[in-house]
Amino acid sequence: MEGFGGMFGDPEELQRRMAEFAEQMQGQQRLAWADNAIGLAVQMTVAAVNRVNIQGTTQEQAEQIRAVMATVFPEAVTLVREARQGLQ
Repeated sequence: MEGFGGMFGDPEELQRRMAEFAEQMQGQQRLAWADNAIGLAVQMTVAAVNRVNIQGTTQEQAEQIRAVMATVFPEAVTLVREARQGLQ
């Protein structure tokens, strides 16, 4: 199968190179998705903590932040876990 007068060389070599290129693109997409998911987890956590109207003693303030983190942190952990699994 010469195709285009042998312009593209060996068809099997072309197929192998195209498969390698596709694998590279998938790897880059997984990395970009993981970066976005981790960034979102951080942004969610920071936004939630920033919304807390911290008042009272140091102990009360710590309890308020812990309450927010108990709500947001599991979601953030899930995002990061899924991002890490996507890289494997």
